[in-house]
Amino acid sequence: MTTYSSSLLNMLSERGYIHQITDAEGLDERAAAAPITAYIGFDATAPSLHIGSLVQIMMLRRLQQTGHKPIVLMGGGTTKVGDPSGKDESRRMLDDSGIDANIASIRAVFERFLTFGDGPADAMMVNNDDWLSKLEYIPFLRDIGKHFTINRMMTFDSVKLRLEREQPLTFLEFNYMILQGYDFLELFRQYDCVLQMGGSDQWGNIVNGMELVRRVESGQSFGLTTPLITTADGKKMGKTETGAIWLNEAQLPSYDYWQFWRNTQDADVGRFLRLFTDLPLGEIAKLEAAEGADINGAKEILANEATALCRGADAAASASATAKETFAGGGAGDDLPTLTVETEISIVDALIGIGFAASKGEARRLIKGGGARVDGEQVRDETSLVGTSAETRISAGKKRHGVLLRR
Repeated sequence: MTTYSSSLLNMLSERGYIHQITDAEGLDERAAAAPITAYIGFDATAPSLHIGSLVQIMMLRRLQQTGHKPIVLMGGGTTKVGDPSGKDESRRMLDDSGIDANIASIRAVFERFLTFGDGPADAMMVNNDDWLSKLEYIPFLRDIGKHFTINRMMTFDSVKLRLEREQPLTFLEFNYMILQGYDFLELFRQYDCVLQMGGSDQWGNIVNGMELVRRVESGQSFGLTTPLITTADGKKMGKTETGAIWLNEAQLPSYDYWQFWRNTQDADVGRFLRLFTDLPLGEIAKLEAAEGADINGAKEILANEATALCRGADAAASASATAKETFAGGGAGDDLPTLTVETEISIVDALIGIGFAASKGEARRLIKGGGARVDGEQVRDETSLVGTSAETRISAGKKRHGVLLRR
């Protein structure tokens, strides 16, 4: 492992955040000499970010923890265009009110991870619509577009993927990488922001922005990307059978968020503790060395720490208590998803209503595969009625549990 002069790069390296750096020596020297300002961009396509954005959020947290200033750049403008990176098709368009509502909802999560304010290391949230919406098309093409060549843009994975799969790539989306590069230029001008960070799929866009800063302002800037976070079995982190793991409580109950971390594979515990919690590295080393039943204790610590950061200590404690009651005591627990009914319903409708299946076909497959249980007993008959008692526990597999309440 490389040892750096700056506490920023040392922390990022020790905890496993670094994939590529454009000029590691230059950035290390700059960060060691004085506080720097860095940013990561987030589009506002939904009212919540999901767990795929959590590494980037934690990077901003690490930046602030080592005395530097983070900028959360919300893509109020670029959301209107759509980032083609990693996408096979165009996103649906949102209007201004929808984008503004999403940004307000997303900010609530950032306020748990970062300290916002006017101090030298306090975080800022900036909306790129503030400058993108004011651009005049012809002057923009003349002054900024001349620094981007079609030849180079055609080599980007985000473009090649669409073309190879014969999926439409609109001219609107093709402009996204120019707008993202312009974001870096504006942040450099307005806030002396010298570092853009992002996922590994953003490398080309980041380098484009640096080039623009150099060409237009003769400025020095840097780029840093994180590795693609996969689980031990090679799957992209956050891709689950139950859907996206949202960071906002309104999109995903805290118990489900806690349970996601509790279900971490044994081989991922140490790595996820380093990436997604503030536990000291020495303590993490002891936890990841656990074996057998002790590794479950490490997973509970991971779930508690990660949930406390995102949802608060009370939510983590409540989710942990619910899990203990559900699994150890056989009870229902206060945080489990519930469905209230007036009369008996089929097990198929119960699984859909609680959120364990998205359709009747999916519910029937779950039943046929032996994954549906009522009060701990396996159910094989899809016509079975549930809700005969005041409270019935419905389970999908070994790890998802809910409660059917009879009014």
